Amino acid sequence: MARVKGAMMTRKRRKKVLKLAKGYWGGKSKLFKTAKEAVMKSGQYAYIGRKQKKRNFRSLWITRISAGCKLNGMNYSTFMNGLKKSNITLNRKMLSEIAINDAVAFAALCEKAKSAI
Repeated sequence: MARVKGAMMTRKRRKKVLKLAKGYWGGKSKLFKTAKEAVMKSGQYAYIGRKQKKRNFRSLWITRISAGCKLNGMNYSTFMNGLKKSNITLNRKMLSEIAINDAVAFAALCEKAKSAI
C-alpha cells in the first residue's frame, strides 16, 4: 500500500489558522504555533462574548423599562407583575422599544398593569 503524505492537509490547516490570525500583533500573525494559541484564545473570548452580549442587552432593556415605569409612577417589578396578571405577553425588548419611542402607548400599558394589581 502506498504511503500517504500529509503535506497538503498540513498546509491547508496552517493557512486556515494564519488567515484567522491576520491582523494580530507580531509573531501571533506570522508564526503558526503562536498564531494557533492566539486564535484558540480569541475563539474562547468570542464564545464568552456572545453569552455576555445577551446578558448586557437584557439588562439594558430592563433599565429602559424601569425608567419608563418611573415616569408613570410605578416600579419595574410591579409593572411586570401587572402585565403578567393582565395576560399581556410582550418581551422586554419590545417593551423597551415602546418605552423609548411611544410614551403614550407605554403609559397605557402602565395603566393596564396598575388596574390588574
